[in-house]
Amino acid sequence: MVDLRIASVSRGAKITIVVNGQACSAFEGETVHAALLAGGYRVLRKTVKTGQPRGIFCGMGVCYDCLVTIDGVTNQRACMTMVKGGMEIRVDE
Repeated sequence: MVDLRIASVSRGAKITIVVNGQACSAFEGETVHAALLAGGYRVLRKTVKTGQPRGIFCGMGVCYDCLVTIDGVTNQRACMTMVKGGMEIRVDE
């Protein structure tokens, strides 16, 4: 899996999350949004009406475009949720 993080930035402890059944690296202190973006995920969901792809837009919890399923709970905002080791995330591909 790709890691698009800036190498020189100091981070918390490295943890593993699971995205659509695949292990993905994350770091304590970052959001689900940051971990998904660094892992190369750009589309997080598709609209119900038209199936248009949606990803990160505002990154601060206002737009609701980053909704994902976390540990079986649907419609969680990726930009407002901190990662935890072993967290299972589902995004539309």
